[in-house]
Amino acid sequence: MFFLRRRDSVASVREFVRRAAEEWGPGGRVDDVVLCASELAANAVVHGVPAGRGYLVRVERAGGARAAAGLRIEVHDSGDGRDGVRLSGAAGAAGAVGGEVSEESGRGLIIVNALADRWGVSVRQPGKIVWCEFAAGGDLGSQ
Repeated sequence: MFFLRRRDSVASVREFVRRAAEEWGPGGRVDDVVLCASELAANAVVHGVPAGRGYLVRVERAGGARAAAGLRIEVHDSGDGRDGVRLSGAAGAAGAVGGEVSEESGRGLIIVNALADRWGVSVRQPGKIVWCEFAAGGDLGSQ
């Protein structure tokens, strides 16, 4: 679903993702899924989407359409890639995220790293996709 670059769009992202997660997401983790989607959307609005543009949020089953599949959230933005996403390691749950917890902002990816089973960033021209995955019944495995 496409959203405009407005701070209040993040609430709409939460509603959109909650509906999908409740329908076919990982049971018992809906709040984690929604929180991570909210953090990724907020990052897109604040850092990744140029003025006058919007961003795309995709929700799909991770691992295919099988009943036990988890959920994958993607946030696509059209920023130039120099937008404050501070990664200091490989993507995924084992990846390191830059920044200190005591900083006033910049905790979004720390939260995603803690809650999602996997996450990462795919750079595109223009912009990037920041994604996270949640397994239905545990770990999704290595990338």
